[in-house]
Amino acid sequence: MKAVVYKGPNEVAVEEVPDAKIERPTDVLVRITATNICGSDLHMYEGRTDFAVGRTFGHENMGEVIEVGNGVDAVKVGELVVLPFNISCGFCKNCERGFTNYCMTTQPDPVGAGAAYGFAGMGPYPGGQAQMLRVPYGDNNCLRLGEDAVEKQNDYVMLSDIFPTGYHATEMAGVMPGDTVVIYGAGPVGLMAALSATIKGASKVWVVDRRPDRLALAEQIGAIAVDDSKTDPVQFVLDQTKGIGADRGCECVGYQAHDPQGTEDPAMTLNRLIQSVRITGGIGVVGVFLPADPGGFDENAKQGKLAIDYGLQWLKGQSMGSGQCPVKKYNRQLRDLIAVGKAKPSWIVSHEVPLSKAVDAYKNFGDRNDGWTKVILKPE
Repeated sequence: MKAVVYKGPNEVAVEEVPDAKIERPTDVLVRITATNICGSDLHMYEGRTDFAVGRTFGHENMGEVIEVGNGVDAVKVGELVVLPFNISCGFCKNCERGFTNYCMTTQPDPVGAGAAYGFAGMGPYPGGQAQMLRVPYGDNNCLRLGEDAVEKQNDYVMLSDIFPTGYHATEMAGVMPGDTVVIYGAGPVGLMAALSATIKGASKVWVVDRRPDRLALAEQIGAIAVDDSKTDPVQFVLDQTKGIGADRGCECVGYQAHDPQGTEDPAMTLNRLIQSVRITGGIGVVGVFLPADPGGFDENAKQGKLAIDYGLQWLKGQSMGSGQCPVKKYNRQLRDLIAVGKAKPSWIVSHEVPLSKAVDAYKNFGDRNDGWTKVILKPE
C-alpha cells in the first residue's frame, strides 16, 4: 500500500510499504478515506523528536471498515468510523478511569502510558497517512458514524484529534457559560478551542496569534483576533477586562512557541496566560511539551525545564490542567453536535490533497505558507 514515510528532517516520501492487516482477533482493518496533517506532526517532520526514519505518519484518521477480527463484536464491515489518535485498550486502570490518553496496555514501555498512531514515543504503531490502517482493540477505538458520514467527512475526521483536543483545553480551563476566554495559538487546535468555548456559551473569546489567515478564521466564529506582532496580548486582555483578566485561558501552541521576531521561548505562552488570566481563573494546556527537546534553545529547554512564573500563578490561585486529550471522553457528544449541524469544524480546512501529493503538502504546511491552515490527505 502507499503511505507517507519519514525520511529525515523536513523530508517525507510517498512509498510502497507492507499492507496493513489483521494481527489479533480484536483488530479492525480500515481503508483510509481521510487523514489530516497535524501541527504536532511537524515536531517530528522537522526532526525535533526521535521519530525513526522509515516510519509512517498520521494520527488523525477516518475510513471504511473492510475487515474485522473474530473477536470484534460491535464494528461491522462497511461502516465508516473515525479513530481517536489515542490507541487504548478500554480495560486497564487508566482507561477504566476515563484516561484513554494514558492507556497502560498499548504503551510497550512499562514505566510509560499512552499510545498513538505514527507518533514518537507512543508505541510502534504505524500511522494512517496511508491507504489502510490496522486498528487495535477495534470495538473500543472505532467511533461509528451515521448516514451523513460521507457528506460530512471533513467535519467528522476532526473528531480524531483536534476538535476533542480543543474541547479538552476548555474543559481543563473550566469554561462555563458567560466566561471570558483567552486562547494562545490560532492553529487548528486553538481554533477548535475557540469553537468549543463558543459552543459552551463564552461571552467573549480572544485568540492570540500573528498569522492573518488563522486570525481571520477565528473572527469567522465571532472570536476577537489579537495580533501579538502589533499588540501586547496581555495588556490587551487586561484592558478589555478592567484590569482583572480573562476568566479562563487555553495554551494551544506548545514548546516551540516563539516571539514575533522568531526567538524561541517555550515558556512564553504559559507566562502570558498566567499574566492575562484573572485571580482564581483556570488554564488548560494542550500544546505539546516534552521532557526532552535536544533542539531546545538552552540547556534547560533541552531537558524540558521551563522558566514559568510559578510564583505569580500560585499567588493568583489559578488552576492549571495539562496533558494529551482523552479523545473518547468527548468524541461521541461532539459527533452528535456535528450530526445536527451545531458544530462545523471543517471551516478551518484550507486544502484537500491526494495522498500522492503529501510531499508538497508537508512542505507548504511545514513552511507555514499563507493559507495553509489545515490539510486533509485523501488516498486515491
